Amino acid sequence: MRTWMSWIVVVPFAAWAVVRLSGFEPDWPWVPVVAYTPYAVGGALAGLLLACALRKWAAGTVALVSVLAMTPVVLPRALTDGNPEAKGPALRVLAANLLVGRADTEELMALVARMRPDVLTLQEYTPDAERRLKEAGLADTLPHAVTHPLNGVGGSAVYARYPLKGEKMIKVGPFGQARAWLTHPEGARVEIVSVHPCAPKRIGRQPCWQGGLEALPRGGDALRVLAGDFNATLDHLPMRDLLAAGYRDAADVMGRGFQATWPQQGSLNRTPRVTIDHVLADSRMAVREFQVLSLKKTDHHPVFAELRLP
Repeated sequence: MRTWMSWIVVVPFAAWAVVRLSGFEPDWPWVPVVAYTPYAVGGALAGLLLACALRKWAAGTVALVSVLAMTPVVLPRALTDGNPEAKGPALRVLAANLLVGRADTEELMALVARMRPDVLTLQEYTPDAERRLKEAGLADTLPHAVTHPLNGVGGSAVYARYPLKGEKMIKVGPFGQARAWLTHPEGARVEIVSVHPCAPKRIGRQPCWQGGLEALPRGGDALRVLAGDFNATLDHLPMRDLLAAGYRDAADVMGRGFQATWPQQGSLNRTPRVTIDHVLADSRMAVREFQVLSLKKTDHHPVFAELRLP
């Protein structure tokens, strides 16, 4: 019985480590499950402790290998990274999912006043949300906008303090991702994308989710910032591919990669919390600040980053 108990606890996390590190990403249900890899490291550690307590050394060895394999994957998220030599102007970015336009307009305006963003990206941006933000005076602070309001979850918008030139919206399935070129007063041009691919929460949604992430522009040529609800963590393969293509995750750079952004406390209390909202900055940009904020009447935490352009 003790032997079976130890293996029952150890084997699932050993299999998790193998798949996570393999470079292969199975379909549903793995795609939503892999978001909980930081929890799996804790589970593998618990298996190691149980195997040692039961003196089942074979199982303990497998558990130890699992812990040692996954720790280098997740631990760097709690450690700060260095920054490139970036001496250009600052760019302050705020991103918020409005939960089908329901988010509290007054509190969002207070966030804009407090955080003083140069760029605001909004997801699940509806015609009613656009109307309320217009009435609340958002254009007084951020007068330039490229908006694609839609009923339901597919709407998206980019607001900015500086001039914007709209690009064709990225649309895969019902989810839209607004994009625009920002011209900074000091001359830099930066493409901004309000990110929101499909959520891979049920079988059949993976092609839409993966397509939405793969349609995002790669880094390395023009300066770009991708900000919003990625419906993906740093453990998802398309997200890792995106980072390898010329971006850095602002939370990871600042050692705050474990700060969960979904769900907000009170919205889905029984769901384990994960980090799916991000600000990805061109790898030539420096990250000076990152914060996870709160906003009433939505299930996502807004995220904020202060970047410095090269």
